[in-house]
This record gives sequence, C-alpha cells and structure tokens, in this order.
Amino acid sequence: MNLHERRVTVALVGNPNCGKTSLSNKLTGSHDSVGNYPRVTVAKKMRAVEHKGWTLEFVDLPGVYSLTSQSPEERIARDYIQDTRPDIVLNVLDAGNLQRSLFLTTQLIEMGAPRVYCLNMADEMRSKGRTINIGDFGSMLGGPVVETVAKNGEGVEALLDAVVTVAEGLPSEHPLRVPYDSHLEEAIERAEKQVADLHPGMLKETQSRWLAIKLLEGDDEVLRREAEHDELVGLVTSDREELVRTHGESVEAMFATARYGFIHGLLMEVGGEVDDMAKRMDMTRFIDSLTLHPVLGLPIFLGFLWLMFETTFTVGAIPMDWIDAGVGWISEVVSGILPAGMVHDLVVDGIIAGMGGTIIFLPNIVILFFFMAIFSETGYLSRSAFLLDRIMHSFGMHGKAFIPLVMGFGCNVPAIMATRTIESDRSRMIAILVNPYITCSARLPVFVLFAGAFFAESAGTVVFGMYMLSIVMAVLAAVLLDKFVFKGESEPFVMELPPYRMPTAAAVMHHMGEKALGFLKKVAGVILVGSIIIWFLQAFPQNIQYSQDYDSQISVLETQPESEARDTQLAVLQSKKSGEELQKSYLGRIAGGFAPIVEPIGFTWMDTVAILTGFVAKEVVVASYAVMYAQGEEADEESTGLRQALAGSMTPLVAFAFMVFILLYAPCLATIAVIKREAGGWKWAGFSVAFSLVLAYTMAFGIVTIGAIII
Repeated sequence: MNLHERRVTVALVGNPNCGKTSLSNKLTGSHDSVGNYPRVTVAKKMRAVEHKGWTLEFVDLPGVYSLTSQSPEERIARDYIQDTRPDIVLNVLDAGNLQRSLFLTTQLIEMGAPRVYCLNMADEMRSKGRTINIGDFGSMLGGPVVETVAKNGEGVEALLDAVVTVAEGLPSEHPLRVPYDSHLEEAIERAEKQVADLHPGMLKETQSRWLAIKLLEGDDEVLRREAEHDELVGLVTSDREELVRTHGESVEAMFATARYGFIHGLLMEVGGEVDDMAKRMDMTRFIDSLTLHPVLGLPIFLGFLWLMFETTFTVGAIPMDWIDAGVGWISEVVSGILPAGMVHDLVVDGIIAGMGGTIIFLPNIVILFFFMAIFSETGYLSRSAFLLDRIMHSFGMHGKAFIPLVMGFGCNVPAIMATRTIESDRSRMIAILVNPYITCSARLPVFVLFAGAFFAESAGTVVFGMYMLSIVMAVLAAVLLDKFVFKGESEPFVMELPPYRMPTAAAVMHHMGEKALGFLKKVAGVILVGSIIIWFLQAFPQNIQYSQDYDSQISVLETQPESEARDTQLAVLQSKKSGEELQKSYLGRIAGGFAPIVEPIGFTWMDTVAILTGFVAKEVVVASYAVMYAQGEEADEESTGLRQALAGSMTPLVAFAFMVFILLYAPCLATIAVIKREAGGWKWAGFSVAFSLVLAYTMAFGIVTIGAIII
C-alpha cells in the first residue's frame, strides 16, 4: 500500500458463478472470458483503474467457495490474501444466493483485511420482490455494501466510490469476529497465543487468529507449514481430540455450524431469506428433471448439438453465398485493373483467392458461437458436464474435464489452459492430451467446404457427425491414455449446477463479436501470409521442362473450327499443363516427398500441401486449396468454384477420410506451444503430435480400406 501516492490494491473475491469476472471487466474495462460455470478465472489477474485521484489495482482472484487448501484456486486466493495482504478485499456476493456466498465471507472476516461488499445480481433479487437493508448489512459485516448488476454496469460507479472511501480511511482496524462456541474460542485463544509467540512481530492479531483457526480445522497445508513447531502442533492436536470427545462431532463441523449460525442471524436481521435458494431453484429443478434425466438427458443434449450444427450450415449458407459473390466481384474488378503479369497473379490467384476462400466461412463461425454463448450464459454448459460425468468416469476421464473439452469447440488453446481447474494431475494431463481431438472452430471451414462439396444433401448432419466423432475420439484417446500412460483411479467429481438464467443480448453479442474479430484477424494475418507463401511456392520455378509440348498442341487446336470436341481437347490440355506446372513447382516437389506416405490413404500431393500448411493453423487448409485451384479455374471454364473443383479431385470416401484426418492429426503450432507449457515440457508436446498423427493415419487408412470393400 502506498497512501502517499494514493494507490491501493483491491482483491476481488467471490464464489464461482457470482459474476465476479463480469464485474472485474466493468470496473477495469477489460474483456476476460465470462461463462456461467465455476472457475472461469483460474489464476489471479491484475488490472488498474483511476478513480477520483486514486489508482485502484484490482486483482481478480479465482472463484472459490471457501479458503481451505483443497484446490489450487483456494490456495491461490488464500495465500494472496494472507501473505500478500491486499489493502482492501472486495467480496462479491450473489444476491440470489446469499446463504452460500456468505460462507466465504465469514472466512474473509476472520482474515481481517478491510472489506467492501458487492451485492451482485441485485436485479434478480429485486425481481422476486426482495430487499436488503444495505445499511444494517454493511454495519454487521464491517464494511460498505453496494448493490450492482455487473452485466449492465449498474452500481459500478458507486462501488468504485465505496472502495475509495475505504482507501481514504486506511489504515484502520476491523475487529469484527465470527462468534464461536465457548470451547472453540478457548482453543483458538490458546493456539493464537502460541502462534504469536512463535512468530513475534511477523503477524498481526487477525492473522494469528486466522492461523489458529486453520490449525484447529486441521488444514493440511497450514499444518505442514508449522510442522517444525512441535509444541504448537501438539497443543492443537490435543485440543482437537478433546473437542471431538466432548462435542461428539468433528472440529470442522463445529466451525461450519457456527459460521452458518452467524449467516442465519445476519440474514434474519437484514431481510434476507435463508431458504431463498430452494425457491429460486424450483424452475431450475423442473428444467433439470428433463435435461438431466437418466434416459432423456443425453438425447436432448445431442439434439441441441445437432440443431447447432444444422443451423450453422443451413442458415450460414445464405450469407456465405453473399460473401462468395462479393469476393468474386472484387476478384473480377481487381483482375480488370491490374495488367497481366506476376503482380496480377499474386493478388488475384494468391491473396484474394486465399483470403476470400476462407472469409466466406465467417457466418458459420458466428452462428456456432451464438449457440455456444447461449449454452454458456443460460447455465446449460455446466449441465452438459454433469450429464456426461458418469460416462467420462467410466472411460478414465475426470467429469470436470468436459468444460475444457466444450471450450475446445471454440479454440483448443484456452481450452487446454482451462484444465488448470482440475485438481488431479493425472486427470489434468489426460484432459490436456485429448483436448486437441475436440474439433475447434478453425476446422469448421474445412468441414463445411467438404460437406458442401461431397455430401450436399445432408451437409449439416455430416458436420454434426464430425463433431460427434471428435467427442468419441477424445473419449477413445482418454481410454488409451488411462490404460497405458496414466494408470490410476479417476477422482470423484462435484460441480455446481447454477440456476438457469436468461442470457442478455449484450453478453451474447460480445461473445460472437469477439470470436468474429478473432477470425478476421487470422484472415488478415496468418492466412494472408500463408496465401502469399503458397502462391510463391506454386508459381516458381518459372521455366520448367514439360513432359510434352502443350503450347504447340494448344496452338494447333485453336486454329481449328470451333466444336464441342475441340473445346474439350483444349480444356484437357490446359488442365494437364496447369497440373504439371503445379507438380513441378517448389510446392509440388515438397509435397511429392510425402507421396509414398499418403498414397495408401488416397491423398494427392495437393491434399498433402493442405495438410502441411494446416500445422500452422487449420484455417490455412482452405486457403491452400483456394490458391492451388485458382489456376485450375482459369484453365477450366466449367469450374464454378472451389467446391466443384474439389468434387472432381477425389471420391466421397476419400473426402470423408480426409475430413477425419484433419479432425485428428497434429494440433496447430499455438496449441502445441500451450501443451508444452501446461503439460510441463516438450516431451508431452511431442507425444501429442506423434499420438495424433498415428491416430489420424490409422483412422483414415481404415476408412478407405474398409470403405472400398463395402462399396
């Protein structure tokens, strides 16, 4: 703290799903991920804001229900408050579930830091006709209370004012204590005295009391820290045994009972309803009776996913055609302006073809994330994890891993980072390594392109099938890892099922806009660069030796009278010439080196190029085809687009095998890098790439081999 510079540190603390991250975004103007499921904030995030001459440094701590040492989030939050000692603690409370929220508050009171209370989601409380006596509430809690609605910014200015008011009153003491049973208080006093004697001058009175309480609760980490102090540990152990003997229940239960007693009396005084959760959950329970039904739950879930992908393809096809027509018009205009030559070919056949061939899939990306935002904001996302928990446990995966897997439908990078919420190292490693098999939005353009080209009658269902296959393959990969790499028992899984909430238009639009902007940045960045590189590699060398004299044969045909046979021969010769140019280009030579490997699964050298460029980013796969087939469109007037060109280059069976290969083979460079960081080294990143390639090749080979026999 530096009061002279008018700068204070404010720690945001609250339960998962209380709107803490949304509030942090409103307070600081940042745009962190917001979702209606626990532990979006995994590590502490720091932001600064200026208000009334003060610099307020907000530290957004992980969402926690208590301050024990049972999870990484709890340890991060607790250690920051206890060891770093922020100047102010901003405790975010869910106004619709005060009884649960205040359990954490009782522990913050015990830690003794100056506090400001945010009664968030106050609109939901008011909609039920409830009111809280804010003045009495703040007086009893030892700090100002401000009602807020984080999703629309209501009360945020008043909250900043309250923080500044407390900052201007620092330093100050907050002697408020949660009252405990007299026997507990006697034990706390004895342990507190020992702590103060062992750490003279290092701990404030409140810190000594908190440490004494933690020791009596049997907190494993605190006991380890004090293990060298035999007298203290012996005293605490003796007191714990005596309390259990005289009261007939565990010391932990005694502390919890006292805290809930404090909460009950507080809510009775200020007008809060202790049984509010039951009323609030009535509608939620009714909906959950259907969505979490043992028989109906899974079909309902699959139905929602099918609807999402069917809509993504069918509705997205309309604006796709508009964008495609616009790209075609731009290509024609630019082609007419630029004189024939290398610059013309680079711009038209390289940049416009590559970027335009990819950007037409923007509507599909936006529609996909519209549904993802709805699932997240309503609370259905956490239900999907709960629904699949039993299935995933039977395959060796932690049920909590499903949240990161669902996030992988957007991008595998943040999804792998989200595995930090999994306490078990074993379960976390499995979740990290199987996450790349969940098809990210970068693969969606590839699936839409191939489904439209080869399976137009049921394209939406085919795309849905690819996403379902990605889940099946993730589970299969988890089984293999569980049986042969990470042996052990899966841990029990508990996940909160928050009440269903109506998603706000602002939250959904923000989610969609953010993803659309990210896609456009990729088009303007990696896809632009990739398109230029691919064009140069396929355009050079310029002077190649053809297997036959195409130009003279074409010249002879052009002198003959026009006829259908002549035009067909011309088209064939021009197509052969273009194909030989590509094969003998640097691009063709590079891909040709892999021909013996991909030949058994029916892939051509052009498919190999697309696969190789996909290592950088999966969106570049589409751009690669668009650039490579740009020459073909000039040579073949019958071709009306990329889908038609692809449809003539492979059979539907090989096309399906290619889609499966793209689904499963090595993750992009960004994902590989985050696997290395989160898994703890290049060994696991290399393992992920090798495992993915083997699985992808095996599946593709099986499809073309078995398919050829059946068909």
